[in-house]
Amino acid sequence: MEQRYSIKSVRCSSIGRFLIALLLVTNLTSCHREKTIVLSGEAQGTYYNVQYYDPQGRNLQQGIDSIFSDFDQTASLWVDNSLLRRINRNETDSINSLFATLLQKSIDINHYTDGAFDCRIGRLVQLWGFSFKQREEPDSIRIAQLLQAAHADINIEPGRIIKQDTATELDFNAIAQGYTSDMIGAYLESMGITNYLINVGGEVLAHGTKADGKPWSVGVERPAENQFSAPEVQTAVRLDNLALVTSGNYRKFYEKDGVKYSHTINPSTGYPVGHSLLSVSVVDSCAWRADAMATAYMVMGLDSALSFIHQHRGGPGTGAVFFIYDNHGEMQTYATPEFERIRIH
Repeated sequence: MEQRYSIKSVRCSSIGRFLIALLLVTNLTSCHREKTIVLSGEAQGTYYNVQYYDPQGRNLQQGIDSIFSDFDQTASLWVDNSLLRRINRNETDSINSLFATLLQKSIDINHYTDGAFDCRIGRLVQLWGFSFKQREEPDSIRIAQLLQAAHADINIEPGRIIKQDTATELDFNAIAQGYTSDMIGAYLESMGITNYLINVGGEVLAHGTKADGKPWSVGVERPAENQFSAPEVQTAVRLDNLALVTSGNYRKFYEKDGVKYSHTINPSTGYPVGHSLLSVSVVDSCAWRADAMATAYMVMGLDSALSFIHQHRGGPGTGAVFFIYDNHGEMQTYATPEFERIRIH
């Protein structure tokens, strides 16, 4: 019997997000320095850093590069002939297993958050200038047209995708770097490596300990005044086999006529979000899920996000969460009890 999945016309979600996690405690002990490998570079339009302890001292750069390459060929919006770009242009309806996985995970979070996360708003993200295309001049008629396509159903069948509206364009950016972190982690585990720290554009996944046996410590960035401000640490946590992802609006935006437009698009309206929430940090066992939930909370806003956490207590992404918000010009924070338990005071 064929297994079919679909994404229905629920209220839609956000596809934008920006996150920087600052690594705080990454110094390595001299006695194990020769067994600790540090790999870094640029990929997916951002930076990455992978640290791992390997008794064999293996350099796994080639394998990690292969993961980035395979992901880009499937799901990058910046690679013109990627599978995602070709599907968005309706040149094919065939999908591979990675594409199917990304889409299914997006569908799951879409339903779980009642539409506060959605991968179908690719054209809206482009319209506002937060994608690979230049910003257009948004107007209510054009936004309404794109919303209709963004709310259209999508079905997954074995090896193929069926779009109800051919104008619907997908965008996996809200889970791309988180899922890539998870893929790299799975690769390291397959090589017998259990102590590592992976940072892809701020999506951090930590497993085991540092080479000196101490836990990995990761910082959350304090919202900056502008995109050029030097990063500062707001708070920090210890990660034990966990991922930390922060989504915020304070660096990725543009201004026009004195109005600041956030890169986080609310798919129920088609417009950038406009509320007091500055950033959300989510800790979860999976980086992709922390990524998606941070985006969803940025769409919801503080009050709705806290209500969601209360109603779904114990569910994915509702444990350790940290909010930074603006209260009449004063920056304030709220941390769930689970976040406080791993927080470094």
